[in-house]
Amino acid sequence: MVCGGFTCSKNALCSLNVVYMLVGLLLIGVAAWGKGFGLVSSIHIIGGVIAVGFFLLLIAIVGLVGAIHHHQVMLFFYMVILFIVFLFQFGVSCSCLAMNGGQQEALLNSAWGMLNNKTKMDLESQLDCCGLLNLPESQAQFDQDVAHCTASCKSESCHTCGELMLTHATVALKILGGVGLFFSFTEILGVWLAVRYRNQKDPRANPSAFL
Repeated sequence: MVCGGFTCSKNALCSLNVVYMLVGLLLIGVAAWGKGFGLVSSIHIIGGVIAVGFFLLLIAIVGLVGAIHHHQVMLFFYMVILFIVFLFQFGVSCSCLAMNGGQQEALLNSAWGMLNNKTKMDLESQLDCCGLLNLPESQAQFDQDVAHCTASCKSESCHTCGELMLTHATVALKILGGVGLFFSFTEILGVWLAVRYRNQKDPRANPSAFL
């Protein structure tokens, strides 16, 4: 069977979905590990990562079952949902790559404001810092965070958590954007394979039947 044939398309689509399943399980496992070791205590962060992993796992299972059975309806929903995921991931990845220092600072302020005190204290202890950014417009919040800070550096002179985060934010965003952009194109490959495979005839089926 040539590579462009039915069997090759089926095997390629199955392999791609197995990779998606492993990535989904990895996300769920990392979230559970982070919670188990107390690295992150916010149920919103843990729940968000687990939800993304579970959603990717579910999509991969639908694609895998559809590919194995050459199921027209499952393959149709699989390629539609995967294309929507591609659009969302492509936009987020481009935003990460294009984000400048001012936007990073605004994003950090927004994310920090949504965290509860327990999560802030966990981050401060892990990073050995106190508060986010010592800015005039957020001085009251900064003083409150420093007062509740339990980092070991508090007895000396702590860096702010914002300074440490911004130091590595540019590199992290470039990596995240690049990886996200790469995987978004694998999703386009998955959509293309699903469309191609869906319109091919199963050689083991009735030759006169269009599948």
